[in-house]
Amino acid sequence: MKRFKSLPFLLLFLTAITTINAQQKNISLEEIWGGAFRTQGLDALHSMNNGKEYAVLNYDRQNKASTVDVFEYKSGEKVRTLLNTNDLKGINYVISYEFSADESKILFTTELQQIYRRSSRGTFYVYDVASKQFSLVSTNKIQEPTFSNDGSKIAYGFENNLYIKDLNTGETKQITSDGKKNSIINGITDWVYEEEFAFVRAFEWSTSGDKLAYIKFDESEVPQFNMDLYGNQLYPTADTFKYPKAGEANSKVSLHLYDLNGGKTSEVNLSNYNNYYIPRLLWTEDNNLLSVQLANRHQNVIDLVFVDASNNTSKLILSEKDDAYVDVTDNLTFLNNNSFFWTSEKDGWNHIYQYDKNGKLLHQVTSGPWEVTAYYGFDQNTGRVYYQSTENGSINRDVYSILPSGKNKVRLTQQTGTNAADFSADFSYFINTFSNATTPYVYTLHDAKTGKLLREIKNNNDLKNRLDAFKISPKEFSTIHINGEDLNMYTIKPVDFDETKQYPLFLYQYSGPGSQNVSNSWMGTNDYWHEMLANELDIIVACVDGRGTGFKGRDFKKMTQKELGKYEVQDQITVAKKLSELPYIDASRTGIWGWSYGGFMSSNALFQAPETFEMAIAVAPVTSWRFYDSIYTERYMQTPQENPTGYDENSPLSHVNGLKGEFLLVHGSADDNVHVQNSMRLIEALVQANKQFDWRIYPDKNHGIYGGNTRLHLYTLMTDFIKKNL
Repeated sequence: MKRFKSLPFLLLFLTAITTINAQQKNISLEEIWGGAFRTQGLDALHSMNNGKEYAVLNYDRQNKASTVDVFEYKSGEKVRTLLNTNDLKGINYVISYEFSADESKILFTTELQQIYRRSSRGTFYVYDVASKQFSLVSTNKIQEPTFSNDGSKIAYGFENNLYIKDLNTGETKQITSDGKKNSIINGITDWVYEEEFAFVRAFEWSTSGDKLAYIKFDESEVPQFNMDLYGNQLYPTADTFKYPKAGEANSKVSLHLYDLNGGKTSEVNLSNYNNYYIPRLLWTEDNNLLSVQLANRHQNVIDLVFVDASNNTSKLILSEKDDAYVDVTDNLTFLNNNSFFWTSEKDGWNHIYQYDKNGKLLHQVTSGPWEVTAYYGFDQNTGRVYYQSTENGSINRDVYSILPSGKNKVRLTQQTGTNAADFSADFSYFINTFSNATTPYVYTLHDAKTGKLLREIKNNNDLKNRLDAFKISPKEFSTIHINGEDLNMYTIKPVDFDETKQYPLFLYQYSGPGSQNVSNSWMGTNDYWHEMLANELDIIVACVDGRGTGFKGRDFKKMTQKELGKYEVQDQITVAKKLSELPYIDASRTGIWGWSYGGFMSSNALFQAPETFEMAIAVAPVTSWRFYDSIYTERYMQTPQENPTGYDENSPLSHVNGLKGEFLLVHGSADDNVHVQNSMRLIEALVQANKQFDWRIYPDKNHGIYGGNTRLHLYTLMTDFIKKNL
């Protein structure tokens, strides 16, 4: 009786859903790449020293002016504007800014020329907040200008040398003179350090500003890479730079100290330690004590060394070792007594540890079968450590505080998804950025002691409401048991999914060491494209993070050591087979795609499992790890001389004879990261194996393959390829 009576309501409900779906439209590529789905945020957020206010960079479209505005945390009211380009003659906009330590000056830039992924040259100015006067740091395009702690000086790099400008006198002093392109670099990292150790500024001011520590890179013996730039002139030009491929010579690095009082430079002897790489420099709270992180070539040992700048002596404080590799992070933090916090995977999971100034372990601060994913800092007043972790599941992130003893842990965020905190200078507040798979970014203010919500700062409800007009299927999160592991997975089905029908399966993955694609966070551009594919082409998109990816413990992440592309490929093949057993999956129409490491994976999957995959797309793929850079590749593979089979047996070049399905290969000709050489060698191997395939080279485009209509063109190409072949 009850079931019979509810039938009219059920029919009415289904009719309503059908009507809503009929009214919704598919996402278009023009909307994705035209910026229709951009989110709003807080640009260049900076907590002021008083802990009660924060600054952000805004752009006033009505008055066509960039402003650095200060807001009160508690009320959210704007209390003052520190900088307004309408008041600065000749300045139209600000790209980025930073304060001096006492916030009396602002260093800002109006023009940047990108060099590589993280490096750039720019035009920089110093603005005095009190006098409202501003001056050019240098008439040259310079790199990484940085205030001394008292704000009286700025150090910067120019043409591979270091300079110091005295802001009181206006005098600029060149402190190195041997810098030379493709030979010697002072204080700025070489290509491979920038890309793989993720930093560009290789100099650091001492606490009182009387010394400058810097790394010198001698790259004269590093093999040279030549890249043609076609441009629009009659003759192409060549970009020539030093790029150490796996097993080749790296820059010889040395550590130097410049004494501003005496004007002299001394080299620090680090020969007693694992000093092949110098991935980090950081002055301690003692003005004469510099901390240096040193690594061997295999990167499975990191030595933390203290250098006494008063007498140029050094001491080993801590040596971190791992059978595979040790990650380099920015988590090292010193307290007033020079005890310090450090993160390590030595118990099998990434956790926080506290050591005294001599390297004696005081506390393992966090512990458990989960990962610390960000270390935010230590509040000296309350004695609490703040961090982000995966305690609520590896696809989620939450913010916590805890005592160094590991006691009195407090979960400060409550919504399930991805939470990331930006704390006030005195740790009284934090601004939380929250999103999940169905909620675009929301910025909220919280009490740092309790996590209590104080107010909402900004949301993206307008975007969320606009998306109601589009066909968007929620990601279905799950795990899939593959090769002895429960792997994280999401699935995107068409809005009008019918389990009595059969759909093609299209896998997306990246799969690189420590990476994560399956996360409970807001959509990126690829997610919008996958939604478009699911609903316009009527396919099912799935993504699985296989073995070797991150946030599930040290052993899970490092099991692919010396065998990149073996277990990860096995997992994607097994995933495709297992999902194809579902009654609504058409096993005869299975595709896979990926970019960079993901392109390496999709090529291997298609070549090695022709009975499983009918098509693949590889964008900017590595095709042999022999072609990739030394620091990244050797971290996971050692050198080709030590591990030739690991390099060759898992290379797509070794499996081209297996190609039976449809293959699209895409690369940018000016890719300084994964060189187009990778695709050219694969093209030649496929040609000689007499295999037919499709390929596209984008002239003068780097690893991101963007600029103008390039992304729209690329994704149109891929969409048409999927439509035709899947």
